[in-house]
This record gives sequence, structure tokens and C-alpha cells, in this order.
Amino acid sequence: MPDTTPDAHVRLALHPQHPSAVVATLTGPTLHTARATLASEGFRPASDDTMLLVRIDHEEPYYANITANLLRDTGITVDISDQLQEEIDTEWTWADHPMTWLDRDGIRLVSADAQKIHDDIQSGRLTIHLHAHDGHTTVAVGTYQHAESVHLHGENHLRVVSGSYDTPGEAITDFERLYGDAVRPGPPPPTDTEQQAAQALAGNSTSEAAIAADAPGKPPASKTELVPVYAADPGDHEGLLDTFLEEQGEWEKYRTWEDSTTVANHESLTLRAIFDHDAVWRETKWTFAAYETPVSDRLWHGTATASTPTAIVSALLDAVATENAWGRNLSTSATETAITEATSPLTDAEWKHTIDGRYITWQAPGPQEGGVQFDAFAAQRADSPLPAWTIWGGHAVHQPAWALQLSANAPAALVQYITFEMAEGQGTRLVRPATPDGPALHTTPAPAPAPAAASPLAAQLPGRSR
Repeated sequence: MPDTTPDAHVRLALHPQHPSAVVATLTGPTLHTARATLASEGFRPASDDTMLLVRIDHEEPYYANITANLLRDTGITVDISDQLQEEIDTEWTWADHPMTWLDRDGIRLVSADAQKIHDDIQSGRLTIHLHAHDGHTTVAVGTYQHAESVHLHGENHLRVVSGSYDTPGEAITDFERLYGDAVRPGPPPPTDTEQQAAQALAGNSTSEAAIAADAPGKPPASKTELVPVYAADPGDHEGLLDTFLEEQGEWEKYRTWEDSTTVANHESLTLRAIFDHDAVWRETKWTFAAYETPVSDRLWHGTATASTPTAIVSALLDAVATENAWGRNLSTSATETAITEATSPLTDAEWKHTIDGRYITWQAPGPQEGGVQFDAFAAQRADSPLPAWTIWGGHAVHQPAWALQLSANAPAALVQYITFEMAEGQGTRLVRPATPDGPALHTTPAPAPAPAAASPLAAQLPGRSR
């Protein structure tokens, strides 16, 4: 039923620290229709009376104006701040937009499609398996839940589906054929725009932000806060490597012909860690491998991104150093017992446990986000290109802020070291004030155009489809 009571009210304003994000403040006794309308246009709840619109194409004022008209059509009173109204009335043009054949409405259609891809990744509806840089931009391959697999081309507001496949195997095989040695595991590192969007959505003081929206003032100073380990800053990975090698006399290091790489070997020649000094953010910083004998095939392997908190990597190194690199694994008949053993610290800490098809997930309680996911399908094959275990922090397992991944055959005792740290560990995080970032240049003021219908513009870009 429409919220027609005179007390139903929505105020729309620019976010004070994250332009061009829009804050919606709701007041009134019956706001069901208001919340539903805001949600239908991309606003996300931040508190009982606050919702946020944050987009990677910086088109929030345009969509906020559409939302305001929809709310008024249902009888809801809407206020728009002067600063937001100025943004609505000022038309944007993208500097050096590569799709020169498109008009402004066409550009918005491409951006809308890119936003949907971004949202699908964030929500977990689209799992990214691999990524690469083709010399010009980022490309990736992923699979939609209960649907097709796709190749993606581009970043931010320019990302499109460039090809579709019936199965993940076909998509991954063709992706590796196309991009060869450039292929890297998992999703690509988040762009600056994606990081800023995540920061805006992750803020815990959005109610105060709404009250102070559009008000001039000094930005908050940086501060350090104590957080669960999965929400902590990465820390000093170089220092961790040096400390580990100093304390573990059975390990020795040597540099490869690439100055950017250090290899640490156990004296038994059955354990190895490769450290990439140049890796940043969500690029692979650590690669681990274990062998039953010096001449046998690899038993299990793992990777950790540069953004992974050092305490999590340290837990894995401790497990390896105490000879927990071998033992009960997940390819034996004792799979259920091994999973229970590996995740017992999470169970003891009352992490939320869910099962969705092939995935078993343990999600951290509280406002910070992190978790552990077990892929039963990947665990059935020792040579699977997909990880059996993904330990992660951030918004979602398929678009994490950091990730540590382990293959099938990773011992349960080793995984337990990491899950104990996830459940009990703490770390610090530096909170910095956000800086505004706009994608375009202001041009002449113009009334906001009406929303356009979706259009399959991705077909105009290079790529392969089936």
C-alpha cells in the first residue's frame, strides 16, 4: 500500500565524504513503499532510516532524480538538497570516452550494463575464476549461478560481456588459450573506483553522514582502530618473510633470475614458498606447494594475495613449520570428518554456516565481513583449477578485499590453523578520509533526460560469443 501519510518523507543529499554517492534519509511511521522504491533504483540499506546509492559510473544524481519522481508518484514527500539538485541539473560528459559513436543516452546504457555486472560479482551471482591484462585493459572469465559462463572485457563503467559459453570448462579453456601466460587466478584487483564504492558502502556512520550531508567541514583525520583479523590492513609481508626465514633454520631462501621473486625451500625439498616482491593489492603475493617426496607430483598448493593480513599468512606458515603440511585431506573417505576438524574454530565461535549447492560457507558475525568457503566440487579433483578452500575478507567471497586459497588435498590440520586465526585473531586498520573522484568534466546545465531502455551494446565490442 503506498505510503500516503503526510509524515512519510525522504530527503536526498550528496554524501559528504563520497561524492557522487547519494544518501537517502527516511522519516515517518510507514515507509515500506519508500524503502522498496529506493531499493528498486539501486539504493542499499545502511540503517533503519538511511539508504545509500553508490555506483561505479558516478551517475548517482541522475538515478536519484528518477527515484525522486517515482517516490512522488506514490504520494511520498521528497526533499532534494541544493547541492544534489545542482548536480542533477548539470549534465556530465565523459572525457575521452572510447565509444565515440555513442550519444549520452547510449553511454548511460553501457554504464548500466557495467553496473549490473559489478553488482552481480559483489552479490556472488557471478563467480570470477581467472583474470588477465590483454595489453589494453582487464579481461576475466566467470560463471553465473545456475546459468552460463562468460568472458568479461574492460573495467568500471566500460566492462561488458564479450562472450558466453555453456560450461565453465569451455570458458576457462578458451580464456587460457586467448591470454596464455597473462592469466592469473581469481578476480582482478579492484580499481580505485571500485575501492571507493566499497568504502562508501562499508561506512558505519552513514546516519551521521546523512545529517551532515552537503555541510562544509574539515574531513576527518586518519585513525587506527582494532578490528577482527579478517578486516585488518595487510601489514608488512616483506618483514613476515624475513622473520620466518630467520626463525626457521630448516628453510633457506634464494633469488631467481627474476629480481622480483624469492623462493623459500624446506631442507626436505618437499615444501616451497614463492614470494613476489612486486605484487600489490589483490595480486598473488605468496604461492605455496607441498610434495610427498622431492620427486613426486605436487600434493597441494595455495596462494595468498598481497592484501591478505599478515596474521593469516603467518598462521599458514606456522602450520607448515610444525609439519602440518601433510595429514588428513579432503580427497579421502573421511571428507566430512576432515571438514569438521578444519572448521571447528569457526563452529566454536558461532560463525554463520550455510550450504548452497556445492558450496559450504562460514560467515563471520558482526559488522565486518569475512568468511571461509569450501567447494565440494573442486575438492573431488586434485588437479582442479578451482580452489577447494577460499579464506577471505571483504564484501563478498567472489569479490574479496583479500583471499587465501588452498587446493584439494590441503590437510585439515593446516586449514584449522588458519580458521582459528580467522575466528580469534585481531589486527589494526587505518581509517583514512575519502577523497572525491569524478569521472568527467562539467558542461552546460541541462534537464536530466528520462531513463532509457536497456540495449545490447556489448555486441559492438571485440570478443567471442557463442
